[in-house]
Amino acid sequence: MIDLAITARHGDLGNGLQVLRVLPYARRRMVGPFIFLDHAGPVTIAPEHIARADVRPHPHIGLATVSYLLRGMIVHRDSLGVTQEIRPGDVNWMTAGRGISHSERFRHPDSFAGGGLELLQAWVALPTDAEETEPAFDHYPAEALPVIEADGAWLRLIAGSAFGRTSPVKTHSPLFYVHAELRADAALTLPAEHPERAVYVAAGRIDIDGEAFERGQMAVLAPGADVRLHSAGAATLMLLGGAPVGERHIWWNFVSSSKARIEQAKADWRAGRIPLPPHDNEEFIPLPD
Repeated sequence: MIDLAITARHGDLGNGLQVLRVLPYARRRMVGPFIFLDHAGPVTIAPEHIARADVRPHPHIGLATVSYLLRGMIVHRDSLGVTQEIRPGDVNWMTAGRGISHSERFRHPDSFAGGGLELLQAWVALPTDAEETEPAFDHYPAEALPVIEADGAWLRLIAGSAFGRTSPVKTHSPLFYVHAELRADAALTLPAEHPERAVYVAAGRIDIDGEAFERGQMAVLAPGADVRLHSAGAATLMLLGGAPVGERHIWWNFVSSSKARIEQAKADWRAGRIPLPPHDNEEFIPLPD
């Protein structure tokens, strides 16, 4: 039932913001269209250092970013002029397409509330015919997303279709993304409806086909069969996958089916041709050397 086990690498975004980087992985760069997954926190930062933890404006192409909080609060600003708070359970779905820039700021008093900031940041590669689509931003409050409860499991369908339900979040290819909370001694069956599937353990421990997975580990599942998950104690999981979109190149914040397009994006950011957020344009992250 398990195709590959991934243990996240530890990363440091600077100024106390530590992450577990799950995807891309050397032996598995993507699961369905998901090409990037970071798990940050839970982390608390002293008030005098909060401003230094901000993620300054930076660019993206060829993907959609999916910001999902388990706790805390973030303020998003982008080059479309959008300013949006995101709170636990909400979904910020930003389609970069041909090019967008955005920032993530943590200066609000609620940013590190509730035991600290905890964020799942995913990138979804756009299908080839949508890579150069117009950039867009969509926000969905938690109450707009389907919730499923059964047999000790609570599920919020973040995006796509799974467990007989469909999320209102607009996507460009078939996928699923689910936040699952399992009580102690709960079981959950993940159907075989999507060709590629994975389970990431954000907290606790689960068993899949006799193999244990703990916080910071991902089980990439073999296709074609339902898979039974069991939790000995309480567990928080992210279930994700979908249909493959084909090979993708990734460099810094750029994703594309074309290496030449990534080189163009580098030149565009260096030359200032990707605009900055109009409400956050006094600084930005320069192109890495």
